[in-house]
Amino acid sequence: MTKPHYPPAGALDGVKEFLLRFAASGYFPATAFIKNRPVKSELAVVNENIKLEIVSHCWNYARFFVYQLSSLVKYPPKDMQVKLTIFYSNEDTETAKLLQHFSSIEVPNVEWNFIELATPLLLRRAIGRNQASKATTADWIWFADCDMVFHEGCIDTLSTLLKGRQEILLFPDTLLVTPLLTEEDPMISAGKDKTELLEVDTSKFKPRKFDRATGAIQIIHGDVARACGYCDDLAVYQKPKYHWTKTYEDRAIRWLLGTQGVPIALPNLLLIRHAEKGRYKEDSKISVIRKAIRRVKSALINK
Repeated sequence: MTKPHYPPAGALDGVKEFLLRFAASGYFPATAFIKNRPVKSELAVVNENIKLEIVSHCWNYARFFVYQLSSLVKYPPKDMQVKLTIFYSNEDTETAKLLQHFSSIEVPNVEWNFIELATPLLLRRAIGRNQASKATTADWIWFADCDMVFHEGCIDTLSTLLKGRQEILLFPDTLLVTPLLTEEDPMISAGKDKTELLEVDTSKFKPRKFDRATGAIQIIHGDVARACGYCDDLAVYQKPKYHWTKTYEDRAIRWLLGTQGVPIALPNLLLIRHAEKGRYKEDSKISVIRKAIRRVKSALINK
């Protein structure tokens, strides 16, 4: 895959991003920003031999990511071809080591596609997602997170649900999530410096409902991805970052596509939640603030 050129960040990019967040809240029509807005009735309908591409980014999350990779090895799809595209940076040595190990494991109906990016490109998640969107040959492309686990029956159920579908955007309406786990939790500790197959402790997970296609549960029709990319028409979201930022483009893509997504029910889709956000600089002011916010939100949600 040819690596495209990306413009450097500009002095007014912060202002542009703020205005886009305002527009994407529904205060401005997205038709003024997107060149190829999809038409649902024109999308291909696939009934057999469905191809799915799953796209994740990993930055300092190898201890969680090992569970996602393990789940595809332990519970490979029976009736669907799955390509797992992972964007990573060699500066993250633990993730690079993990991917090197799994690249040697052959899994039925699973293709590994590990793509190294320069760190500033990795830290703007829309860049990798856009690159994958425009290059995909899949019928559907799922933009996921590396702390998600596709446990038994999850991918096989998705294969059944995708047959005959003609939708722009789908999303699983229920995830099984953990409380905020600390670094000392046995499940997190087990993932550190490990490359062997690991199994989650399913007793830690409880259901949580979703009403829209948020960042890790966006399943986009392949025709839409190829035509529109991922915020391809929003230049400010295709510029590199030098620290991990909140992914407001997740909302922007729903705005551009003109839909919050159509809900589907998938069993055993797990999300490992953690108090320590490894993507942010440890003990920085932003890290401390975000940690406090996450704990308050978790306490309110899990009442």
